[in-house]
Amino acid sequence: MGDEITIDKQAFHDRLSSFISQWTDKRSGDTVFGGVGSIVVLVGKATDQGTYNKSAAFQLWLLGYEFPATLMVMTPAGLTIVTTKKKAAYLEPLKGGKTPVEVLVRGKDQAENAKQFEKCLDIIKNAGKKVGVLPKDVQSGPFVEEWKRAYGDISKDVEEVDAAVTISTAALSVKDEKELRQIRDAARASSGVMANYFLDEMSAILDEDKKITNKALAEKVSNKIDDAKFFQKLKVSSSFDAMNLDWSTMPTVQSGGQYDIKFATEPTDSNLHPGVIICALGLRYQSYSSMIARTYLVDPNKSQGSNYKLLLQIHETVLRTIKDGVAAKEVYNKALGVLRAKKPELEKHFPKNVGYGIGIESRDGTLIISGKSNRTLKDGMTLMITTGFSDLPNPDPQDKKSNTYALAITDTVRVTTGETAVFTKDAPSDPESVSFFFKDDEEAAPKAKPKKDAKVGAVAQSNITKTRLRTDRSTNQDAEKDKQRREHQKELHQKKQQQGLERYGEGTGNLNGVEEKKFKRFESYKRDNQFPSRVKDLMIVVDAKAATVVLPIMGRPVPFHINTIKNASHTPEGDVTSLRINFLSPGQGVGRKDDQPFEDPTAHFVRSLTFRSKDVDRIDEITRQITDLKKEVVRREQEKKQMEDVVEQDKLVTVKNRNPLRLDMIFLRPALDGKRVPGEVQIHQNGLRYVHGSGGAQVDILFSNVKHLFFQPCQHEMIVIIHVHLINPIMIGKKKTKDVQFVREATNEQFDETGARKRKHRFGGDEDEFEAEQEERRRRVQLDKEFKNFAEKIADAGRNEGLSVDIPFRELGFNGVPSRSSVTIQPTTDCLVQLTEPPFLVITLADIEIVHLERVQFGLKNFDMVLVFKDFNRPPAHINTIPVDSLDAVKDWLDSVEIPFSEGPLNLNWATIMKTVTSDPHAFFADGGWSFLDAESSDEGEESEDEESAFEMSESELAESESESEDESEFDENASEEASGSGSESEEEGEDWDELEKKAKKKDRESGLDDEEKGKKRKR
Repeated sequence: MGDEITIDKQAFHDRLSSFISQWTDKRSGDTVFGGVGSIVVLVGKATDQGTYNKSAAFQLWLLGYEFPATLMVMTPAGLTIVTTKKKAAYLEPLKGGKTPVEVLVRGKDQAENAKQFEKCLDIIKNAGKKVGVLPKDVQSGPFVEEWKRAYGDISKDVEEVDAAVTISTAALSVKDEKELRQIRDAARASSGVMANYFLDEMSAILDEDKKITNKALAEKVSNKIDDAKFFQKLKVSSSFDAMNLDWSTMPTVQSGGQYDIKFATEPTDSNLHPGVIICALGLRYQSYSSMIARTYLVDPNKSQGSNYKLLLQIHETVLRTIKDGVAAKEVYNKALGVLRAKKPELEKHFPKNVGYGIGIESRDGTLIISGKSNRTLKDGMTLMITTGFSDLPNPDPQDKKSNTYALAITDTVRVTTGETAVFTKDAPSDPESVSFFFKDDEEAAPKAKPKKDAKVGAVAQSNITKTRLRTDRSTNQDAEKDKQRREHQKELHQKKQQQGLERYGEGTGNLNGVEEKKFKRFESYKRDNQFPSRVKDLMIVVDAKAATVVLPIMGRPVPFHINTIKNASHTPEGDVTSLRINFLSPGQGVGRKDDQPFEDPTAHFVRSLTFRSKDVDRIDEITRQITDLKKEVVRREQEKKQMEDVVEQDKLVTVKNRNPLRLDMIFLRPALDGKRVPGEVQIHQNGLRYVHGSGGAQVDILFSNVKHLFFQPCQHEMIVIIHVHLINPIMIGKKKTKDVQFVREATNEQFDETGARKRKHRFGGDEDEFEAEQEERRRRVQLDKEFKNFAEKIADAGRNEGLSVDIPFRELGFNGVPSRSSVTIQPTTDCLVQLTEPPFLVITLADIEIVHLERVQFGLKNFDMVLVFKDFNRPPAHINTIPVDSLDAVKDWLDSVEIPFSEGPLNLNWATIMKTVTSDPHAFFADGGWSFLDAESSDEGEESEDEESAFEMSESELAESESESEDESEFDENASEEASGSGSESEEEGEDWDELEKKAKKKDRESGLDDEEKGKKRKR
């Protein structure tokens, strides 16, 4: 059980209050609860994985977890729980809610334990003579035996009532919204496995005449649960996580005359046999079960086809009859009525019920859809509806083994007040979708035309008759898709334009604001006695401590702060050398520094001083000292500027009275100084703490400072990652960072990658290699589960700060260069990320104003992506060199997340564009806003071409901007003016070349057409 237990207190009290309110309701209390005064729910040893009896199911419903060796005694007045110390620690926080809860902790003192049981027995006796129990649940273990001995003392004084129907009716059968979503997701995943995996595998085996046993095929299907990528492609739901899947009903495959439509027997070792093939399976998602079964008919004879159509009619009748307020026996009798009217001779082959309730229990034995069941169906119930025929005689068997056959259809459904909601409808069951024909393919094919809505059936038939049906694909899908995307983008652009006008009304002015410039004073020394002693000799002294250069001027030592000095240089002239010191002063044209204010700009300024000396080495040393001091001061100022946004965090509040949840063998990125040894991550009350393995160095991260939390699995990667993206940067060692990662390597450290050590001792060849691959796969899956669970615990601990775990969608990923190297960039629900290689990339989608795709033109293998942020003062982000193969995928993704995008053939000068936007945003949006980016609009007239050309970049500017971004230097205002000027000049030249290129292409096309015409004439 460990540290994974976190019980939802709100959900617990809501469900307990609901249960007790039904108990005390005068209208339903006596009928549902049978007049019992108390209910005893006892759980002994843990149940087998994937199966839950009524007692364990009730615990899971109430607490979210199964607690072995635990007794629960309920009365309308409250709940008393007896359990061990470790489990009691998780139950203690449940006290103090709507309903009184008492937790009795068992220890090693037998007398004290006996008193606890006596207290429970007193509660039972005082509550009334009738006590509800679950006699059909077989419990075992020393805890159970001890309770039975204690309970035996009062068993004669009370009347036991079977509470199974009570618990099913009042708690388990009617699901809330959260439970319904979990069952729906489980059912969708089950039907996805059936339609998108089993069907393909089975049809490929039969098509290629492969030999495989029913058992082996069932095992292949059961192993598919580990393929997280497969379930991601199914798109079950936005919050679906394949890590929470388990089998509630293991896959079974039946063929060749051996059938059991109760699906209680394991698959046989006989080969998969054409004819009637039945597959059943059920996935469990977050403890909630589902079930699906389908029958596939391969070259069916008329009798099989006719009986299947009747079964489908009965099945649809059952689904139509299921409704809120309908009795279970009425549903079964309607099904039987259809059978008796159509083929009464098949009644003996029809089962005694057509389904069960389904939920935490894979089969609720108290909610059976049979002719004797008096249970009433209610809105919110979920049912496993299964109809079938068993031991049907086969009048035209393909061989002696198939003298009998069976048919079955199973769906997971929800009861509503109207039409029944079928959760497993993604796997169609109509005859056209489940019937396949191999014999006389040309004649049989027309019989198997799929319906328009039978998508999976069409896929199955295309697998079996590949060569004939593959040409039937629509050629207009891409054009239609592109048209829809363009229309949607047009709406998004119009919306963005409207938002811009609303956001920046008239008179908004310059977004950069007018920053008041202040004169900076630099004080070297406050008193004369602080001068270095060497200045008495009237020599040049570089005082690094005071960041000052003391120069002898007219017989006096004069200090100059290093910030007043621009640079220093020396020039040898024969036997003497000249030291020239240049000072900062107005009108020098030094870029941003030219804007520096002075107290009296009209005053005279000393621009430089020159000293001559015969001591060349001394002057060389002074020059070096001044240069080094200048560099050091500039470096310190830059560091200070970088540290401006580093906010000192509050103190971490550590957990008390228990050990914190932890994950060990973790490496931190960026790494701490020192040896590369693993540490551990701990979850505390208000944040995380990473403890380094060697020196005990610590890094604390508060939940209030976390903007995004990511989990990236190790599938297709060398490491598994939990990534934290911060609101404000923190210091790790001497590095400032907004991204912190906790990683563990996923490779097997026992063997080197060549496998030499393994081959040295064993010579199994392919078997050894296969075994190693299987082990590697299992280890990776386990690693992903461990990290995923820990990331969810972090999100739970920080839920007050709105934390949730985001996982990258690898299938939507594309390659690009956001920094210096090509990496895989992946979208998540809220972000666009690259978490594998530093520097990491995390861009919040909600911060993006618009995306522009550059260098999109025929003949180029790559294009660039520019992401403009809603904060126009923030420089746009660039992702360069994206393969053109990813263009459509990138467009589809941007369109799906409601981000307007545009495309063009050239790189634009974004520094100039953003300067234009921020200088007057209202004028920018009033003049059309981002519409100038649209490449199509540039073809409409010369004005838009001229407007766009003002922002286009020449090749030299592009190279310049790339080098600037690498150096992380800010854009210079003077440089921007020069760049925009040269850009317009280069554009004028570029237009001439474009015209020439268009004419050349046109001429080539014309000559190509002429050649084609000539070729046709020659053939004639």
